[in-house]
Amino acid sequence: MNDPLSEDKSLVCLSGIVKSFSNNLVLRGISLELYHGEIIALIGGNGAGKSTLMKILMGIYTPDSGEIYINGEKTVFSSPSVALQKGIYLVPQEPMLFPNMTVEENILIGFNENRAELKQKLMTLMRKLSWNIALDRTAETLSIAEQQLIEILRGLLREAKILILDEPTSALSFSEIESLFKVILDLKSQGIGMFYITHRLTEVFEIATRIVILRDGTIALSGDVSEFTKEMLIQGLLPPNVENEACRLKKADASKVDYSSLTPILAVEDLTGYGFRDVSLSVYPNEILGIAGVVGAGRTELAEAVFGIGEIIDGKVYLNGEDITGLKTSTIIRKGLNYVPEDRHLNGIFSMTNVMSNLTSSVLKWLVSIFINIKQEMEITEKYIKEFRIKVADQSQSLKLLSGGNQQKVVIGKALATQPKVIILDEPTRGIDAGARADVYKIIYQLKEQGHAILLISSDLEEIVELCDRAEIMYRGTISHRYERDEITLDRLMAASFGVCSKEGCESESVAR
Repeated sequence: MNDPLSEDKSLVCLSGIVKSFSNNLVLRGISLELYHGEIIALIGGNGAGKSTLMKILMGIYTPDSGEIYINGEKTVFSSPSVALQKGIYLVPQEPMLFPNMTVEENILIGFNENRAELKQKLMTLMRKLSWNIALDRTAETLSIAEQQLIEILRGLLREAKILILDEPTSALSFSEIESLFKVILDLKSQGIGMFYITHRLTEVFEIATRIVILRDGTIALSGDVSEFTKEMLIQGLLPPNVENEACRLKKADASKVDYSSLTPILAVEDLTGYGFRDVSLSVYPNEILGIAGVVGAGRTELAEAVFGIGEIIDGKVYLNGEDITGLKTSTIIRKGLNYVPEDRHLNGIFSMTNVMSNLTSSVLKWLVSIFINIKQEMEITEKYIKEFRIKVADQSQSLKLLSGGNQQKVVIGKALATQPKVIILDEPTRGIDAGARADVYKIIYQLKEQGHAILLISSDLEEIVELCDRAEIMYRGTISHRYERDEITLDRLMAASFGVCSKEGCESESVAR
């Protein structure tokens, strides 16, 4: 690494950055430099450490060890405000706007300059981008794509010298992406340095000057874009010593099922909604169908639309042959479909209440005549505590005192208490330890054996390989590839998820180690 105090100063010099959360070592001594007019594509699987590293640069997290130099000057980031003063701006993947404020107010908040001059500067920038958004609209009326544009405008208007773009195109249309890339290249020509985090590998070759691949908190590969091919990027993303077929589950019954002769329990036909389009799929009894893809591919939006909490623009959803398109979630649950959400803290649990209240919350209306049937409530709770081996002192224990794995078991039990025929599991093992993960896998296998149809959404591709009978890959909001049981391999899923192979085929040999 170059001396950070040399004449050819880097904009950013990260030296030996280490960060852990509890016993989880997330960054293992990262050293990285960003120079004027350089765009570093920072890529890696979910959990590789990309966002953590950038949050350290923004002063959101403090490193356990290591040093940061900005323009050759050693800097300690005690807060995000220090990063902003140093000319660093993070355009987050998830927009963080004030819903009751207007577009103009959200963009200009925090500025001390003349408001009229700022507004003129903003409008000039918007014309340059060809982005037409009414400045008097409130943020709560904006789509996610429009909110993303506002976040980008915030950063560009602040004339930051170091921009961090975290999945900036995940919610943008192709024309909006094209406009954004023009602006990024213009900023590059002005000497602005950028970290560009993306899962879309095709974008890397369009916009980046250098590539850095993070894997398990370390830099696995780095170099100029010209030194890489798409296949090499996939190779760098794969865990070490992974061979073509090594990660495929050795299922006891390896026979191929002829699904054409079976009747699906859940059928989705040409479904279009926010974040996805023209999706068709079927899930059968005694089957685990995996939906793989990277963050922003549209998987959760699809699941929420099927479950009745997301908008459906076009298409149909059938449950046991009955059209359930657009029905209320409560009705869909009664008809035999339930959903375990990705974010258990936000949507899955009531952390301030006890285990029994959480496990029975989805069937509470069914236990009421005049008063709640406490006996039935206790029986349901005890059933899932025993079957799922939930570690609790008793049924009245507060849920917030349970480990993440045990909380996840409660969320799954809550969904199963409604006795669904189909269950959608969205990232069911995210944030839980290896022991709890094994228990959740056992639960999923048991559900399959009992005749349930399971739609499993996971960013953990090894999980898809291990658990699923069939796998479908979503890329940019649509199904790009489908694989039968004997075709599901880690490298195929990786390549398809990152859009590195054609619809006609994705040969695992092309990305083999």
